[in-house]
This record gives sequence, C-alpha cells and structure tokens, in this order.
Amino acid sequence: MPFPYKTVLITGATSGIGAALAERMIAADIFVVAVGRRADRLEALVSKHGADRVAAEAFDVADLDGMGEWAKRITATYPALDAIVLNAGFQRTLDFTRPAAVSLPLVTSELQTNYLSPVHMITHFLPHLVSIAPRPAAIVLVSSGLAVIPFPRCAGYCASKAALHSLAWTLRAQLASPFSEGTHHIRVVELIPPAVQTELHPQQPDLVAEGMDKAGIPLETYIDETWADLVGDEVRDEIVNSAHRDRLAPSEDLRRKGFDMFVAVMRKMGVKI
Repeated sequence: MPFPYKTVLITGATSGIGAALAERMIAADIFVVAVGRRADRLEALVSKHGADRVAAEAFDVADLDGMGEWAKRITATYPALDAIVLNAGFQRTLDFTRPAAVSLPLVTSELQTNYLSPVHMITHFLPHLVSIAPRPAAIVLVSSGLAVIPFPRCAGYCASKAALHSLAWTLRAQLASPFSEGTHHIRVVELIPPAVQTELHPQQPDLVAEGMDKAGIPLETYIDETWADLVGDEVRDEIVNSAHRDRLAPSEDLRRKGFDMFVAVMRKMGVKI
C-alpha cells in the first residue's frame, strides 16, 4: 500500500496545497495534525471535520529556536504520528538589478521558511519516526518545478526549492543506505508542483499589478492528480505533475542517473552514505 500512514502532520495547512492535502487525507480517514500560523483557519478546519479527525496546532515553522520543544510536545501528544508533510513556504520577487530595493531580511526569511525549517523539522522528528519501526513512516517534502528550472523573477524562492530538492535526494539515500540501521522503514517522498492557483501569487503585489496573480493550474486539478499518485498502486518517490513532467524529465533523468551511479560507486568503496 503506497500510502499506509494514519496520523499525518501537515505544515502550511491553512491554505493552498497544504489545506487541500489535509482535506483529502481527512476524507481518507487519516488523522491530520494541521499546522499553520493562522489559528482561525485551523479552528475552522476542526469545526468542519471534528476533533476526532483533525487537530489544530498553531505554530510558525520559521521559529527555529522554538521548534525543538514544540516537536517534543507534538510527538508526545500524537504518539501515533507516522508521517510529516513539510509544505509551508512563500515566494517573493528578488531583483538584483535594483539592489537598493532588495530586502535582505525578507530573503533570509524566505530561505528560513522554505529550506531551513524543513531541515530542522526533519532533524527534530526523525527520532520519533525511527522509534516506530517496523511500522512504515514517511517524510513528504513539497518543492517546486522551479527547483529544477528556475524563474529569474523569484531567484530566492527558486534557490530555496532547489536546495530542498537536493535534500530530498540525499536524505532518501542516507535513510535507505545499507550502512544505516533503523531507518529503512522511512520513505522520503517529494512533491514537485507546477505553478498552482493558490495564495502564493496573490500575496505578491507586483504579480497582482501585472495580472499574474491567478497564474497556474487550478488547485483542485493539481490535488486530484497528486492524491491519485500518492495512493495509487505504483510507489513513487517523486511525484511530478503532468503539467510540467515533459519539461523536467530530460535534465532530471540524466542527473538522476549520475546521482545513482555516484552513490553506488561510493557505497562499493565502503563510504557510508
């Protein structure tokens, strides 16, 4: 069964892909721990479905200093937790042709939310996911097609998602390594969405001004295909939407072969990766 997980934590669950995934999982009788900054939206989700099907956990995943204690409380409160979906993120324009207009604090915040937060989340939740063996567990990372083919306007976002994409490959290799112990039951799944009609674009004034705030495929269309891939008979470590699969495949297939070959050679040499 490709998606056997029964208690799933989702970050960024108050809107967009995170909220839509939460709805699908709840409908599939998966208990969802919904995480986000907007407590009113989380409470609305609980009111809609009931506390026996979803829990609201208001937390800003950019709070790296507070994440350790928060993660301990979460795993103590929800000991059946067997998967985490790291979806929270945001996008802003980064224009180096106008350096005076670049907000370095905003760039730092974007990197922190989109990449550093998942790194910290994985580190804090891995001990719990390791402890539930032999039950299957999963780490699901939501990156972007812009991780593979960047778009100059949002250079910081593309770089953060490219880092997350790279992390997915290396994390998967580490946990599945024949040299590792107690981690082979943990899958690493990466969702690689195209542009999707969520709040990601309308929150950017420059895109609104250019009439690009509704760019992308409808959210429901994206979730229909993604959910079918997650629960389908074929086990997929990367779920790439059909809207951009043909564009990404040529370069990604070549890079994947190179990566797999490199890992195989290193392992044959006894390098513990």
